[in-house]
Amino acid sequence: MAAGAPVRVGFLGAGFIATFHSKLLRASGVAHERAGVHDLDRDRAEAFVAAAGGFVAGSEDEVLGSCDAVFICTWTSDHEERVRRAVDAGVAMFVEKPLSTDLDGARRVTDLLAGTTHQVGLVLRRSPAYGLVESILEDADRTGRVMSAMFRDDQVLPTGGRYASAWRADASKAGSGVLLEHSIHDVDLIDRLLGPVSSVSGHQRSFHEIDGIEDLVVATFELEGGGVATLTTVWHDIPERNSLRYLEIHCERAFISVEEDWFGPVRCTVDGTTQEWSGDELLAECERRGIPTVLPEGEFIRSVAEGRPASPDAAVALRAHELVDGIYRSAAAGGASTQL
Repeated sequence: MAAGAPVRVGFLGAGFIATFHSKLLRASGVAHERAGVHDLDRDRAEAFVAAAGGFVAGSEDEVLGSCDAVFICTWTSDHEERVRRAVDAGVAMFVEKPLSTDLDGARRVTDLLAGTTHQVGLVLRRSPAYGLVESILEDADRTGRVMSAMFRDDQVLPTGGRYASAWRADASKAGSGVLLEHSIHDVDLIDRLLGPVSSVSGHQRSFHEIDGIEDLVVATFELEGGGVATLTTVWHDIPERNSLRYLEIHCERAFISVEEDWFGPVRCTVDGTTQEWSGDELLAECERRGIPTVLPEGEFIRSVAEGRPASPDAAVALRAHELVDGIYRSAAAGGASTQL
C-alpha cells in the first residue's frame, strides 16, 4: 500500500453480515477505497456493489489482488481456507466470528493469523453500552465484587427472514447453533466484563429439530472473583423480536442493567442513587470517561492504514471458543461442570 493512499477494501462474501459491515464501515467515516467483491451468488455480489461500490470479482484471487484489507464474511467452515489464501496474498483481514466450526479449527486459524494484521468480528467489544459497564465495574471499591449476573439473548431463527442465512441450518457449514454462531459474543462479554471465568456448565436443546443445530442453550459460569453468571440464549420464531439482549449485574453495593446492546439504556444504582444513560447521553458519558466509540470496522481500517495491530484479535476470539467448547462438552455430559 502506497504511503498516504486510502486502504483498498475487498469483501469475500456479500450476504447479510457483509452488508452489515459494509454499511458500518461507511458510517465510520474512515477513509478507504472499495475494491473487489466475490460471492458464490453473482447476483448478490452485483447487488452489493451497486449499493456499496467496488467491482464484482470473478474469483477470490481477484479480490485479494485488488485490496489491502479484506472482510471475510463467508460461512463458518469456509473461514480457514479464506484466511490461508489472504495470508498468502499478504492482505490484512477482518474475520467474521466464529473463527471456525470447532475449537481445533479455531486454533488452526489463530496460528494462521499470527504475524498478520487482523481483527475478529467480536464487535460488541466496541459497544458504548458495554464499554460503560466495564468502566463502572472497574471502580470495585465503589461497586463491590460481582455477585451474580444474568444475560439473556434471543434472536429470530436466522435461516430465513432478514438474515437469509440458510447455511446456518447445515451443521457442516455452521458447526453448531445458537451458542457458537450467535452467542459467542455473549460468552466473550461475560469473560471480559465479569471474569475471568474458571468453569462452565450448560444444557442445550433443539426445538426446531435441525440436525446438529441447537436453538436453546442455558449456561452457568463460575467467576474467579467468587460470583456466578448465567446465559440463556434462544433462536425462536418471533420476527417482532429480531435480536435482543438484556444484561443485569448484581454487585455487593451496585446494580447495573443494559437493555440494548449498543446505545442502552444502561442503568446503575450505587451510593443510593440511580443513573441512566442512553443514546447521545451514553456517548457523551463514554467520551467523558475516555471510552472509545469508533465503529469496529473503521477502527480496523485505521489499524491497517497506520500499520499497527488491530483488536480484538484471534487470541481473544480463541478464548471465547474455549469457553464455548467447554459449555458444549458440559451439555454432552449432562451438565457436568467443565474446568478451564
